[in-house]
Amino acid sequence: MVGGLGPLELSILLLLFFVLFGAQRLPELANALGRSKGEFQKGLSEATAVGDTARTLADLEAGGRTPDQVLMDRAKALGLDPSGMPVDELEKKVNALESLESSPEDE
Repeated sequence: MVGGLGPLELSILLLLFFVLFGAQRLPELANALGRSKGEFQKGLSEATAVGDTARTLADLEAGGRTPDQVLMDRAKALGLDPSGMPVDELEKKVNALESLESSPEDE
């Protein structure tokens, strides 16, 4: 058989694995190998997956900054000090101030 393993070769390999690792370690090794293969496939699929176009455009428009960094810049532009403030609370304050600025003032 060219390029394949016959029954004799497989039995010799199996016997060699039993001698080297013991019968109790073989299932653990097979399990670890399966998990490693699964993690590799998951990482490979994530790396090669086509991204969401809208998300990609939003990332490009943000100039490589994270959404939290953009929020911090918006807060600083409004005169808020974002240091030490939880993100959700900061977002509420920024949105409230921006809505006050954008609404027409009645005089």
